[in-house]
Amino acid sequence: MKAMRIGGKLRRLRQERRLSQAQMAGEIGISPSYLNLIESNQRPVTVTVLLKLAEKFQLDLASLGGESDERLQTDLMEALSDPLFESADVKTSDVRELVAQLPALGRAFVALYQAYRRGGAGDAGLAADPEAAPSALPSEEVTDFLQHRRNHFPELEEAAEQLWLENGLALFTLQQDLVKVLNARFAVDVEIAPAEAMQGLLRLYNPLTRRLQLSELLPLPSRTFQLAHQIAFLGFRKEIDQAVSGGKFTSLEADKLAASALANYFAAAVMSPYDRFLESARATRYDIQTLQHRFGLSFEQVCHRLTTLQRPGAEGVPFHLIRVDIAGNISKRFSLSGIHIARFGAACPRWNVYDAFATPGMLRVQVSRMPDGGAFFCVARTVTPAGRIVMRGGLPQRAGQLAIGLGCPLTHAREIVYADGLNLDDPQIVTPIGVSCRTCPRSDCADRAMPALAQRLVIDENRRGLSTYSAAG
Repeated sequence: MKAMRIGGKLRRLRQERRLSQAQMAGEIGISPSYLNLIESNQRPVTVTVLLKLAEKFQLDLASLGGESDERLQTDLMEALSDPLFESADVKTSDVRELVAQLPALGRAFVALYQAYRRGGAGDAGLAADPEAAPSALPSEEVTDFLQHRRNHFPELEEAAEQLWLENGLALFTLQQDLVKVLNARFAVDVEIAPAEAMQGLLRLYNPLTRRLQLSELLPLPSRTFQLAHQIAFLGFRKEIDQAVSGGKFTSLEADKLAASALANYFAAAVMSPYDRFLESARATRYDIQTLQHRFGLSFEQVCHRLTTLQRPGAEGVPFHLIRVDIAGNISKRFSLSGIHIARFGAACPRWNVYDAFATPGMLRVQVSRMPDGGAFFCVARTVTPAGRIVMRGGLPQRAGQLAIGLGCPLTHAREIVYADGLNLDDPQIVTPIGVSCRTCPRSDCADRAMPALAQRLVIDENRRGLSTYSAAG
């Protein structure tokens, strides 16, 4: 278990309660000098002291945990890796101290940097008029909202179960059953329309004529998904709006994007009811292909659903998920595994989600380790987005594939069928990875594309290592 150093948080707690070190030390049964050492992060906090803090000050122990601090530290290191800050000579120890002592200031810096990047200020610097600063990017707001909620929404799970009970749905006739629900309950006619009539759209609902058109290009799992998505807005708008209101988004665009994401969540819950899906996932040891066939889902739908299994007392394996294109752009990211996924700029090319493009359709397996020691078991595979046209006008077109990466802490790997046959204790099968080159301290990486922020660069014309960039000895 990693030692917890909560000095900054403990000091803020004491100051908010207007207690002296002697008074707080007396409350939790330790000496003032020991409390002083904890507050200055010269001593880790013990479990006994943590329990006494929780008892005396009615604290949620999770609020003192280090996960949020580690995430903030990673975000700060990513932001500071921008060449804009190169002359500042910020060290990892500086960032660690800032997070421990002044986390609010750290979060403010990250928010400011995000606004700078979205504003496209470039070399011109930040906007002169603070009022002209761009608002938070809607997609980032929604991603952070889902991460904060651990991608689990009990109210939507209950709504999906209610739909099943009230309408007698069956798994192997689900698409026809949902068409009947739309027609009988909402007076909506469903039509599978020719691609040319849809003019590039995959789903089109007309609230005046109450007609729902789905493109013929959609594969069967996607058609079922879109039917359930429409039912979410027609029958469970109240539940969706209540969940969205909890996100406190800063723009109408973010509100709408969050509502769409939650309608997608509802659709996934309809297609794969929680208890049945969790039972099957455990029974098959998270065999994605078997779950695809059993529930009529796509590869991406299965992976996404696996990240939502966080019902208290009935949790699945804590997964992270990442979706990228061949250029490395991250279009979907979520982490319950504890792995840090890049938010700004390029990510680490050693993640197997990027290797997947070299073997389209083949499942890639990887055991990886972060610089902080965190170890993960990951699988990845390419997918073709629903409705993508590969041929147009008789000429071949790029399929435009994406890659999906799904992973969990290495401690859960034995629960996953894809780990069978691997000696997980063999260090030879472990791939050293990072978040991004600028935040990664590994100087022996042949894939390094740029120097690390936290290390001094040494260029010796008489020597050449695995990379152009090597750290000072």
